[in-house]
Amino acid sequence: MREAGEGQTVMPVYEYEHEQEPCGLGKCFEVTQSISSVRLASCPQCGGPVRRLISLVAISAPKTSSDLKNMGFTKLVRRDKGVYENVTATGKESRYWDASKPETMPDLKSKIRD
Repeated sequence: MREAGEGQTVMPVYEYEHEQEPCGLGKCFEVTQSISSVRLASCPQCGGPVRRLISLVAISAPKTSSDLKNMGFTKLVRRDKGVYENVTATGKESRYWDASKPETMPDLKSKIRD
């Protein structure tokens, strides 16, 4: 679905695929149409037969601190003014980061790779 600005109606975007030779729209193309619209049977440009595709959707699931640690991320949780707990600390990293003590900052260089 597309985001609507003020005073606009939101309509879903459907993906269609040519069943035979593609035209100038390409093998697959998108069409914005009402959810109550009849699905296209033919390409609006070339008239060739098309079928509507089931689109992939993005589903986001919260990650646990362990998941983040295993993926190489650092998660800091604020505990007090200027004090953060590194819940993904590894090796020699300090469990707590005090903003006034640079030596307690997480070792980000060891986690950042090219």
